[in-house]
Amino acid sequence: MRIFNLLKISFKAIILNKVRTLLTMLGVIIGVASVIAMLAIGEGSKQSIKSQISNMGSNMITVMPYAERQAGVRLDRSEMQSLTLDDYKTLVSDAKLLTDVSPKVDGSGQVIYGAENWPSSIYGVTPNYLDIKVWDVTSGSMFTDDEVSSAAKVAVIGQTIVENIFTNGEDPIGKMIRFGNIPFKVIGVLSEKGENTFGQDQDDVVLAPYTTVQKRILAIDYLQSVVASAISEEQSENAVAEVKVIMNKAHNIKEGDTSDYEVRSMEELISTFSSTSEMLTVLLVAIASISLLIGGIGIMNIMYVSVKERTREIGLRLAVGAKGADILLQFLIEAILISITGGVIGVVLGLSTTFIIENVLHWPTSVTSSSIIISFGVCAITGIFFGFYPARKAAALDPITAMRYE
Repeated sequence: MRIFNLLKISFKAIILNKVRTLLTMLGVIIGVASVIAMLAIGEGSKQSIKSQISNMGSNMITVMPYAERQAGVRLDRSEMQSLTLDDYKTLVSDAKLLTDVSPKVDGSGQVIYGAENWPSSIYGVTPNYLDIKVWDVTSGSMFTDDEVSSAAKVAVIGQTIVENIFTNGEDPIGKMIRFGNIPFKVIGVLSEKGENTFGQDQDDVVLAPYTTVQKRILAIDYLQSVVASAISEEQSENAVAEVKVIMNKAHNIKEGDTSDYEVRSMEELISTFSSTSEMLTVLLVAIASISLLIGGIGIMNIMYVSVKERTREIGLRLAVGAKGADILLQFLIEAILISITGGVIGVVLGLSTTFIIENVLHWPTSVTSSSIIISFGVCAITGIFFGFYPARKAAALDPITAMRYE
């Protein structure tokens, strides 16, 4: 028998039992839809995390003091004095894989304007900080290197500060605010960034010259951290290695000694979050795949029923010259048709579910062609695997015994 005839016979057998076939397909449909939706959620989450971290500065590198332990208690990094201005200057002059470098000191307190006040943080940095953080000033301007050198009392503020202390809608540029007891003139407003990966409001910040924050607010002469930007994302790992070499030399740290500093990069953060996201995706897909397994068992079960119901038909075909291979192929094609049809419906349902998740629940999703291809491949394998044994049993029937079957 030709393949075309086998396909026609299998298709007719499926059509004659529409409800039973649809119920058999349900496991495959739900399994494929679940796999596509879970992969889309996992991939979307991974891309969203990467996007948010890139928004924080994807090739940013941070040098910070090593937080020592004393009596089993880890000390506060901000109180460690292992980073100095000389370290910052050395990195600026010696590092070849860094494009921008900025010292950073920070404190918290109340931002006050007139009768309004708002609890926030102040970051003492240089003008390069905006390039490192991939940030823009929407109105006004960033402070200059001359203002850093003179420890000028000028500030650039985030959108959250504007919304909470300039409640009458006035233009913040040129206005005097106070951070604690220190007056600052607002010379710029930062573009809106929103929350970062950790749920922290990036717009709730005041930027000022690090010299001003050191002297007038924190009363310290050391740095709490140094932030820098690698020449590219791909060079982040090499840039981290270069920074460690420079810092070890500057701090006279020999091989095997404990460093009094730490170097972290966004690349490490992206890698950590991506690994976690991938593990969760694998777990979700594994759970969703159980439906495919159940669907496969359903196909095997219904094929057994079909063989039993059509035993006399099988015997008649064998008696008139059909080979065992033809019977095996007929039932195998039937199982594959059920599986693949269920897969097609499952793909449509999965894509629809993904669309609803993204547009109604507002979860990030990303459907890849590989997830659809894999789902189809699994459907075909499921049909072959679970349909083979019943088909082989049908092919092995004795024609005379089969024709006598009641």
